[in-house]
Amino acid sequence: MHKLKMGIVEWILLLILSVLWGGSFFFNEVALKELQPLTLVLCRVSLASVTLTAIVFLQGKQVPLSPTLWREFFLMGALSNLIPFSLIVWGQTYIDSGLAAILNATTPVFTVILAHFLTQDERLTLNRLVGIMLGLCGVVVLIGADALRGLSLSSLGQFAILGAACCYGCSGIYGRRFKKIPPIVAAAGTLTSSTIMLLPITFLLERPLTLKASVITWGALLGLSLLSTAIAYMIYFRLLTKAGATNSALVTFLIPVSSLFLGVFILGEQLHWTTFASMVLIFIGLAAIDGRAIARIRQLIGVS
Repeated sequence: MHKLKMGIVEWILLLILSVLWGGSFFFNEVALKELQPLTLVLCRVSLASVTLTAIVFLQGKQVPLSPTLWREFFLMGALSNLIPFSLIVWGQTYIDSGLAAILNATTPVFTVILAHFLTQDERLTLNRLVGIMLGLCGVVVLIGADALRGLSLSSLGQFAILGAACCYGCSGIYGRRFKKIPPIVAAAGTLTSSTIMLLPITFLLERPLTLKASVITWGALLGLSLLSTAIAYMIYFRLLTKAGATNSALVTFLIPVSSLFLGVFILGEQLHWTTFASMVLIFIGLAAIDGRAIARIRQLIGVS
């Protein structure tokens, strides 16, 4: 059984991806001041799909015509873009960008559980089981006991982000089927499918549709579409094929760092002690899921 590993190139790509996706929470927060949630998501995926499709043609790559493959693109688009993007943007109308990024960091927890049952080379181990439990404890600390006494809009926003993280876990596993397709082609096909699905939904639910926005909002949209989506997805699909779903999901370990930095120092968001406590629990859980840090410590202290 082949075990997927991370080399230095994959770690560098993972770091770059974390910055790009961490910035998406910041861009969302800025753009949501003037745009409705679904309108924002539609702009994000449509601009990114046009950009990547143009690059595909400029590079002379073949656009797949198989109906079966496009059906897979549509399903991947729903799991990786349509559903999670919509949940995250809606959730961010009620919670801060830093909090959303931390909740999104639970993606590997869902990925590990799903990968155990749906793949042959990413099985559940004791380290990963411990990591799952720690990650879930972090979520409980972050959401707090108030959520148990009644579902406020804030708690619903947090559960929406958790729903998005679960979708990302599913998409990470499903996306491995595109490993024989160039990453840019897979990304373009997925984003194009997402755009097609979002068009009727957005016009139906957010009429009248308006794109009147300031220069700052348009700048956030371009950053969200080109940096956090187009370029990010090219990197993501490469990581999926080279490192696997579980390793790729570790990007959420790093996303909150850049997101919290932008949220606190630019947006002026306030952090509570539970934010740091939950982040520590989730990060320790992710380290346990990854296993390499624990193995290194055991090696240093001479424990076999």
